[in-house]
Amino acid sequence: MRIGILTGGGDCPGLNAVIRAITRKGIQEGDNILGILHGWKGMITGQHEELTLRSVSGLIHRGGTILHTSRTNPFKEEKGGDRVLSSFKRLGLDALIAVGGEDTLGVANRLHKEHGLRVVGVPKTIDNDLSGTEVTFGFDTAVSIATEAIDRLHTTAESHDRVMVLEVMGRHAGWIAVHSGLAGGADVILIPEKPFNPDEVAEFIRTRHARGKNFSIVVVAEGARLDTTNSEGLVVQSGELDEFGHVRLGGIAHFLAKEIESRTGFETRVTVLGHVQRGGSPTAHDRILATLFGVKAHDLVREGKFGMMAAMVCGKIDAVPLEEAVRELKTVDMDLYEIAEIFFG
Repeated sequence: MRIGILTGGGDCPGLNAVIRAITRKGIQEGDNILGILHGWKGMITGQHEELTLRSVSGLIHRGGTILHTSRTNPFKEEKGGDRVLSSFKRLGLDALIAVGGEDTLGVANRLHKEHGLRVVGVPKTIDNDLSGTEVTFGFDTAVSIATEAIDRLHTTAESHDRVMVLEVMGRHAGWIAVHSGLAGGADVILIPEKPFNPDEVAEFIRTRHARGKNFSIVVVAEGARLDTTNSEGLVVQSGELDEFGHVRLGGIAHFLAKEIESRTGFETRVTVLGHVQRGGSPTAHDRILATLFGVKAHDLVREGKFGMMAAMVCGKIDAVPLEEAVRELKTVDMDLYEIAEIFFG
């Protein structure tokens, strides 16, 4: 078979491990593997390169993606869907494996349903917000990076008697914030699933300081919302929408720091991790998970199970329909958040 691979959306630790796994498994079974460059943009324009054992050698530990990526939505381009199908035929592909999050796999699902594209999905997102799979690769790495940042902030916060606000990624779901906050011993964790009131945050910190703890760590997801009826409660860098209808988030930590300092009088500083959470080498967990997903995706192609996605189900690698995976976002289990709240203040 002639199989294409593309990586779309934000880069993520473990993408190269997936590419390596699909390529090595495919070549072992006599397939030709084609790397589609720059995500769905490459499927529109036909940009590609042949993948060989040599080209994927030494990839498992590398972050990013050798195929590059983009946030291109074919359905926002003139005749984008038809152009994807034309490239698929022109490149002589028998199947396409799309590696991505809700947007990339949403496009894959729509192309499969509306145009019959022979596509299989692999779930990728550091936000861990894809339904249909218990975990996505990239998440463990992001949590590890955020936890290390919290550990480092503890020392300077305690030395200077400061409140430190750490902003982590998480547009619609606060998985990174909750997991890193719990692991790092944060004193307040704020997530998109539960709008917050700055007065309550300030009270947590005042209570903590009244007990003799003269420093505090606050972890806030970039998509955390203010508890208000006057607006959506989001703090954004830009109201301009990308091709998937998303605004550019960022700035909630700076807003919150000012609110905390004005209410408590405690010196407050901000750290925004941003793209640091996406970069660098994947953890061992993510390298293995990405490899297993890659092998499963190739198996699905060989079995002709198109419109499916590799997934972790009940602790085992399985397959679920793409439609199920992108139907709704997987948000934070509030039972987990309630456990985190035990340690607030």
